[in-house]
Amino acid sequence: MLNKCYCATCIGVEAVVVTVEVDLSLGIGIHLVGLPDSAVRESLLRVITALTSYGFRIPGRKLVVNLAPADIRKEGSAYDLAIALGVLAASEQVSLVDGDKFLIMGELALDGRIRAVNGVLPVALKAREEGFGGCIFPAESAREAADVDGLAVYGVSSLAEAIEVLTRREQCEHLRVRRQAVQTVFKPSGNDFRQVRGQALAKRGMEIAAAAGHNIILVGAPGSGKSLMASCLPSILPPMTREEAIETGKVYSVAGRGARVSDGLMQERPFRAPHHSASLVSLIGGGQNAAPGEISLANNGVLYMDEIAQFSRSLLDALRQPLEDGRVTISRAKYKVDYPAHFMLVASMNPCPCGYYGDDTGRCTCTRGAVEGYLSRISGPMMDRIDLQIWVKSLSAVELLGLAGGGPLPQEESSAAIAARVARARAVQEARFEGTGIHTNAAMSARQIEQYCRLSEECRRTLEKILDRMGLSARAYTRILKVARTIADLAGEPDILPAHLLEAAGFRFLDRRKLFD
Repeated sequence: MLNKCYCATCIGVEAVVVTVEVDLSLGIGIHLVGLPDSAVRESLLRVITALTSYGFRIPGRKLVVNLAPADIRKEGSAYDLAIALGVLAASEQVSLVDGDKFLIMGELALDGRIRAVNGVLPVALKAREEGFGGCIFPAESAREAADVDGLAVYGVSSLAEAIEVLTRREQCEHLRVRRQAVQTVFKPSGNDFRQVRGQALAKRGMEIAAAAGHNIILVGAPGSGKSLMASCLPSILPPMTREEAIETGKVYSVAGRGARVSDGLMQERPFRAPHHSASLVSLIGGGQNAAPGEISLANNGVLYMDEIAQFSRSLLDALRQPLEDGRVTISRAKYKVDYPAHFMLVASMNPCPCGYYGDDTGRCTCTRGAVEGYLSRISGPMMDRIDLQIWVKSLSAVELLGLAGGGPLPQEESSAAIAARVARARAVQEARFEGTGIHTNAAMSARQIEQYCRLSEECRRTLEKILDRMGLSARAYTRILKVARTIADLAGEPDILPAHLLEAAGFRFLDRRKLFD
């Protein structure tokens, strides 16, 4: 007797439906085909032991399990539950009334319990797209799919519960996973900008960067507050939209870092901070199972690279294409997968090997050649892709102690106040780019720049003088336009004004022809 069940596999962040065909016929032996890897081949032992522990019999005939389509490699342990249910149905030990209406995933323990698996969110989205009535997932993983509309998601902890869902679904409402009726209030993490003394220019740059996802680099002496300001950035970033949360949630689900301990989709934007010793595979993605890297885990969030000059040159140059395209394609002999990589690059570095070039105390002992060599660790094409370049000066004693003329300085602005302005600017951009697939000014294409960054005659003359004086590349020119558009949004202006262009150009100090003059 032939029986069919359905599960899925993920290629990148996209799921592909896999048909589990189980056939019983005359003969002897158990065969598993369909391009399985070692973990899938081992599933037969897990399935047989789990079924036996529940008192089911193993058919004494030829048992063939086919995972179709057979030209796609099957990896992992998520097929166990579908195979076990297929064996029970094919041997007529259980009548699965709704077996063909569900996508089923789960790893079986030897005692019949069901363990968590990866990739639940993209599988649930695929199930809805293909018209399945629902999904059966491990209880630990099912919360990831709680917010997928129009789909019945059941979280099961054992083989018995999975059988119950497929035979007496009307009695299994207690196993159904639902979206929270009351959404929790979004509370961003990170330090508060109120803790940052002085640094008005740097804080202004961080606000502009957060308002539209612009890339930013902070250059300054040790102890000037670069890392502290980077740690404050999550406190002014708005929560992700539903579309962004689904896109980023798919990456985390495939990576096995989904929302297993919370309900529903991610709200807070990811903040990833890899060490400078990170490998190319860990940053970009790949490896034996084509796992997403740090740039994809930072999708719609922040990738923070502290002391960026300490990262290898080849690793930094590998970021150039993802920064431009918002995606990364990982091509290997056995696979080719795409991952989203719409991240905001935040970097910090010292200006020279000793760290004190430009410091008012005159402590720098580096030659001009040493300073230029240190800054050149970041290639010109890479620096071109960084929209905001900010010199962070060390604090004076007055700024550090918070005293002026014997009295306290005015209190620093809080993250909540900055976040309110950022949220308003983001709302303007969401309305502007509705239906285009992008969310911020930083992601604008050349055609969108032409449409949304139109300049008056006065602005054209101002920009012409800026380009001639600074000797900027064509890419730097478009970056200035994007930043100026964001500054205008923060100011509530419908059009870009000369003042916005001048402020945007002022944030590109590393592009100037005479940096040391």
